[in-house]
Amino acid sequence: MWNKLYQAAVKVQHGRVISPFIEAGGVAAAILTKKGNIYVGVCIDTASTLGMCAERNAIANMITHGESQIDKVVAVMPDGRVGSPCGACREYMMQLDKDSGDIEILLDLETLKTVRLRELIPDWWGQERFNK
Repeated sequence: MWNKLYQAAVKVQHGRVISPFIEAGGVAAAILTKKGNIYVGVCIDTASTLGMCAERNAIANMITHGESQIDKVVAVMPDGRVGSPCGACREYMMQLDKDSGDIEILLDLETLKTVRLRELIPDWWGQERFNK
């Protein structure tokens, strides 16, 4: 599945200049939902910092299609390596679902090394809201 997710992200990556103010596709992401669907997104970088990361773009695509539970995440960097989501994306994913800490994130495609989101954002501040 990791290779399938990686290839889905690479397929949309294509770094490109949209305008003198916006570039897109330097980073691409693919997410696998608990329902087994794959959603992709690319980063959108703007001169005014109003852009969005590839992971959040993929999540927006997922939410647009009526889903909100992620199983796996792959982010592909401009050089083709995979990388860990930024802090903002980690927080965004944690707020999606009470079980978001279980989201598996690929850290190395060659070795298939992964990490759970809860390991990247320990002692998350909002868990008790899900417990109400």
